[in-house]
Amino acid sequence: MRLKTSLLKEPKHILYELVSCVGWTTADELYSCSEDHQILKWNLLTNETGLVVRLPDDMYPVDLHWFPKTVGAKKQTQPEISALTSTDGYMTLRISSSFYITCKHKACGCTFMTGNWKAHDGLVLKVDWNSVNDLILSGGEDCKYKVWDSFGRLLHSSTSQDYPITSLSWAPDGEVFAVGSFNTLRLCDKTGWSYALEKPNTGSVFNLAWSADGTQLAGACGNGHVIFAHLVEQHWEWKNFSITLTKRRTMQVRNVQNDAVDVLEFRDRVIKASLAFDHLVVATSLQCYVYKNWNTPLIFDLKEGTVSLMLQAEKHFLLVDGSGLYTFSYEGRLISSPKFLGMRADVLNAQAVSLSNDTIAIRDKSDEKVILFFDAMTGKPLSDGKPLTHKLEVLEIALDQCGPSTERKIALIDKNRDLHLTSVHHLGKEPKICKIGSMVHSMAWNDSANILCGIQDIQFTVWYYPSVVFTDKELLPRTIYLKDGSEFSHAPHILSYVGTKVTLRQGDGSLVYSSVPLYSTLLHEYSTSARWEDALRLCRFAKDQSLWACLAGMAMANRDLNTAEMAYAAIGELPRVQYINFIKEQPSKESSLAHMLMFSGHVQEAEATLLQSGLIYQAIQVNIDLFNWNRALELAVKHKTHVDTVLAYRGKFLQTFGRKETNKRFLQYSEGVEVDWEKIQAKIEMELFKEREKAANTSVRGSVASRHL
Repeated sequence: MRLKTSLLKEPKHILYELVSCVGWTTADELYSCSEDHQILKWNLLTNETGLVVRLPDDMYPVDLHWFPKTVGAKKQTQPEISALTSTDGYMTLRISSSFYITCKHKACGCTFMTGNWKAHDGLVLKVDWNSVNDLILSGGEDCKYKVWDSFGRLLHSSTSQDYPITSLSWAPDGEVFAVGSFNTLRLCDKTGWSYALEKPNTGSVFNLAWSADGTQLAGACGNGHVIFAHLVEQHWEWKNFSITLTKRRTMQVRNVQNDAVDVLEFRDRVIKASLAFDHLVVATSLQCYVYKNWNTPLIFDLKEGTVSLMLQAEKHFLLVDGSGLYTFSYEGRLISSPKFLGMRADVLNAQAVSLSNDTIAIRDKSDEKVILFFDAMTGKPLSDGKPLTHKLEVLEIALDQCGPSTERKIALIDKNRDLHLTSVHHLGKEPKICKIGSMVHSMAWNDSANILCGIQDIQFTVWYYPSVVFTDKELLPRTIYLKDGSEFSHAPHILSYVGTKVTLRQGDGSLVYSSVPLYSTLLHEYSTSARWEDALRLCRFAKDQSLWACLAGMAMANRDLNTAEMAYAAIGELPRVQYINFIKEQPSKESSLAHMLMFSGHVQEAEATLLQSGLIYQAIQVNIDLFNWNRALELAVKHKTHVDTVLAYRGKFLQTFGRKETNKRFLQYSEGVEVDWEKIQAKIEMELFKEREKAANTSVRGSVASRHL
């Protein structure tokens, strides 16, 4: 990515009279102020420049900010707001049919501090704060520019430049920023590294302003010129395709397999583009283009020409502009437009929004602990509309991309840099949020399997089967692939995880690639289609303990006990093999299901399953086995059965540890209940016999009914 600059041969302001500030009204209209006391209007479509107003001779403007609202490339009719500062310190108001100007005092040249926050060694000349990424820029006489978070922590400090930093400006979407100095214009990524450096003959660039769509930049120059620049050479990759924005309205598509090249021409300036899931989506200032092949795009009009965010899933894509969020099919049909109280689309970014085939997840800007879920097809809140609330502020969210909607998971990185996983659908229950990693700085889901990768501390980590944390959390460490991160430079960021290739952007801006073994993706494919024999053959061939651990978790999640038994045996988990055999010996399907839930730690669900099936003794015994004595007694008293069983096991437990009963409820019931182990054993045998008989009758009725059908 770089800036392509243009400069008129003759300045419209008086030559060598410093141009102090510039401000965009629409994407093709700009205002500039100079020490020649003139405010000029520039039209980039017609290349015309006109005088708007001549200021008093004792008034020298130093800064100008416009806050326009644009629809497409056209300016709306309602008044816009601008702020103009001048050296006299007086407030000047001007109202016209097209704009409203207020003035504020010139900022003093003091050291940039909040409390004891000292930012630069010399005077701080410029600062800028972006509401989308919540990051701060500062530049000063020490010839450095710096990036800070909103808590004052330094994220990046440039090397000392040749001249003081005289201007800084964030692009509206917060992804890049521009830096101006003497005969210097620099384009930087939000993390601080430099995309490109231009050396225009302009003197010092004292003020920079981005157009509302973030594609154009204007600078106020010390020699009387206004410099214009637009973004080119943006780059996108997907599998074997590489796409580059060569001009404002032209893209080049290259197939790296056969080196074939296609050129895409657009009527208007390209604002945003995304390449994923075999589709290229391009938003211009007026239209959206969707390419499946490179010859016949689907085209539809946009309500606004300020698309700030674009996300893709396999079946549809999401556009975010200044007025809202919109989900479109790849055929160009508007699917949904989710809305919620206090929604501000203008501050949403890729870390705060995630899209899958069935779900849209949005971090609430007003409370960053809250994540909202919407049905991608209707735009309505999911389930009961209750959002997910985490204990800490959430920095980044990501929905997995595969599998049925009922099993949709979301990964989130919180303020402590801990990585958590939870289900999107929790059916009114309190959601179970499981921590699966710490010191995680970046993450991405695979496009074709629910495999998660991340930069964890100084390692590159792949969670082959992160959902195992809901089935057998002790298996999680055994399902992880680790790679030494020393091959990456400082602070790499994951851009995509497609197939077996992970694309990372290093701290210096360079791209690096890392591969993940293919076997884990194949194992997910076999599990999804219940091809357990193929999964077993794959694990035997690969001879990888992490694959066996994944297969054990996948088989238990899908209740295939035979496969799970072999997988657990392969990793030496004999106690779990024994428990699986115990589950297989249960007298009914309901008991087996309950113990599978117990295996995964879902005690309340296991108890509810047994109670709904009328298996009261089994529900009581589950709590006895877990030493939940009060709950076991509560069930026995409520259902008027097996009170003596609970008292007997309780007494045996206390006797083993040489303790006496102190629980008032147990003391109360032990006075009137006789404990006879022979009667208790007989009663238990009778319960189990009834359960087997009921299960057998149900099976016979089912087989007879199927024969009649």
